[in-house]
Amino acid sequence: GPGNRIGTYFITKAKEEMSKWFIQTPNPDLAFLPESSPLFAEYWTSVQWAQKYASLNRAIMMQSVMDAIAAALPGLMITNQGMVVDCHHNYVTRENHYGTNVLITRKGAVSARAGQLGIIPGSMGVQSYIVRGKGNPTSFHSCSHGAGRKMSRTQARKTITCADHELATQGVECRKDSGVLDESPAAYKDIDAVMAAQSDLIEIVHTLKQVICVKG
Repeated sequence: GPGNRIGTYFITKAKEEMSKWFIQTPNPDLAFLPESSPLFAEYWTSVQWAQKYASLNRAIMMQSVMDAIAAALPGLMITNQGMVVDCHHNYVTRENHYGTNVLITRKGAVSARAGQLGIIPGSMGVQSYIVRGKGNPTSFHSCSHGAGRKMSRTQARKTITCADHELATQGVECRKDSGVLDESPAAYKDIDAVMAAQSDLIEIVHTLKQVICVKG
């Protein structure tokens, strides 16, 4: 929620600025905030806050899961605690590429610098991957965040039935109701084809079998 509210607020402000300074863009959605402006400084502060908020949420959820597992399996030993794969997507960061300091927005993508660990999820019914980045400069050291959609959410709800969804998620503990049909495996691309297409960006470290999937 917070990220959406922040984005909506500053997109509106950017459009107001374009009108104020009589700047015409090919499309109103290309409105921008000059980096030297006070509004951009406010935007950058807000974005950093939102990304820290998201990071803290991930840490709390991970700890909650580990506590639940430890309670259910008292003899469990956690090894290599330093190997935490903390991977977010749809975010902006300051980086240097081709000798220039730039702002990189990764939408549906994650950072894949040389040696950096990341997560590429499949869907509710197929495998996911822990990967190691190869640091490919032509992708701005990035790889895909996941399989990627082949159906819009609206199309998926119209096309996929609950029976289809239940069959596609057989063996996975997850919601089987109509409320998650837009997230059903059929709405996404073939994860194997997606992984093959980015073999120059990452190498697969672990293949994860879906056991439980929490949506909503």
